[in-house]
Amino acid sequence: MRLKPLLSGRVLRLGAKLGLVAFALALASLKGSAASDDLVGVTAVPITATPITSFELATPSRQRFGRLEFRGGLTLRSPNAAFGGLSGLWRSPDGEQLIAVSDRGRWLTAQLRHANGHLVGMDDGVMGPFLSAAGHPLSKTRSYDTESLAISGSRAYVGVERVQEVLRFDWPRGERPSRARVIAVPPGVKALPRNRGLEALGIATAGSSVAGALVGIAEEPPRTGGPDGFILTGSHKGSFRVLRRDGFAVTDLAFLPGGDLLILERRYVPPFSLAMRLRLIDGRTLEPGAVLDGEVLLTADGGTPVDNMEGLAAYRNADRETIITLISDDNFSMFQRTVLLEFALDPPEEARLPPSTAAPGHVAVP
Repeated sequence: MRLKPLLSGRVLRLGAKLGLVAFALALASLKGSAASDDLVGVTAVPITATPITSFELATPSRQRFGRLEFRGGLTLRSPNAAFGGLSGLWRSPDGEQLIAVSDRGRWLTAQLRHANGHLVGMDDGVMGPFLSAAGHPLSKTRSYDTESLAISGSRAYVGVERVQEVLRFDWPRGERPSRARVIAVPPGVKALPRNRGLEALGIATAGSSVAGALVGIAEEPPRTGGPDGFILTGSHKGSFRVLRRDGFAVTDLAFLPGGDLLILERRYVPPFSLAMRLRLIDGRTLEPGAVLDGEVLLTADGGTPVDNMEGLAAYRNADRETIITLISDDNFSMFQRTVLLEFALDPPEEARLPPSTAAPGHVAVP
């Protein structure tokens, strides 16, 4: 997802003038069109992972930020022109495997390395194209702008902006995904603005009031009004709203193991102001017609390693800690970075009794 400005009018024009040279250089730095860097089948991708040991640049020794403890990060680079643009994110239940989607219709898998509880490296990068129902790379179709990802068992769900679709893939671990199958979405999804669709997808965990359902949230609400959140599957299908504050847009979501909903947000003010925010929402409040808001866990800006943070995942490690992972979309620009960050939520979230009969990890699908 390209960064979109918050301000308008005189302030925006001033910002545009001040940043004209920077924007022109950024546009010139794009690695090429989707056609010029398409992958030919599944490809091993060399990735250089440079550790990030401090989160707050002014106080490098600080590791605690409210309820979050910084557990390290990586700056990721690759000589392969197809690498980048990463948005949707998933971590395996054991935390060892990472899967991400690129906004050019591709997927990335890799293995993560930890030492003393901190993220220190990435190995075995592999990329490949998502395929349409007809077997064509999505990058060659109208469904190329893949932005969000949710996985349950051997099924993956990918949100596609511009055409406002959700695609389903059979994806057994260790194999490549099947061809896409379009799943039905409500009219409210189709009514979302072209470039402000379902940036966030997740599968509600046990403890949520809609456990087992596939849930999506739009980057921004429709300008003409209407819902921006959708319960897409299960017995509680419907829509809801996310309370928007301070000019932040939603870029991803993750359900924590105990059922609460974590939302990743981004704010961009030209020419150089970029910030991210994490909000934690009680999963029991998610239901059709709800207006969701919650605790702000973290707000971070240019004084930290954050970039255009667009992907979010959560899992519980062997020590029963809730681990939160974020990844940035570099927009294929030499002026941006692919950054992977990891935090532990403390105190750890405790699982609740699920109010529904959906089994953990089960997704109700059409």
